[in-house]
Amino acid sequence: MPKAGDSYQVTLHKAHMEWGAHRHTNTRGIVFGEGYFQIPASVARDLEIYNSNNEHANNIYTCSSSDGFLNNVSLKACGCSHKGGIHAKQFEGNGNLQTLGTWYDQVGAREGDEIKLTWTSSTNILVTKL
Repeated sequence: MPKAGDSYQVTLHKAHMEWGAHRHTNTRGIVFGEGYFQIPASVARDLEIYNSNNEHANNIYTCSSSDGFLNNVSLKACGCSHKGGIHAKQFEGNGNLQTLGTWYDQVGAREGDEIKLTWTSSTNILVTKL
């Protein structure tokens, strides 16, 4: 489980900011405004960020942004790189997949920008667009 002071940075790609529209699947229709924060596999392993396949681990986090737009929103650590994997590959809005897409729009995020996620406690994250 992450601890206060842990952090990582990722470079934004179109899929992160346009998740509901920039898709390579037909599993559901286009939904504009969705977004997610990527969790690199090495970070998920090192910080022990788990998805719901690990029944005994927390996968819900509280997130605020340094610009003040996000204020204690609920994020869920989800996805995996292989079937049944326990390490998450993304953070998404818990119950609202547009939570992070709306933030990307608010801060004017573009492909190639960097974001930094920093834990302020084991379950609280501060996100900053660099």
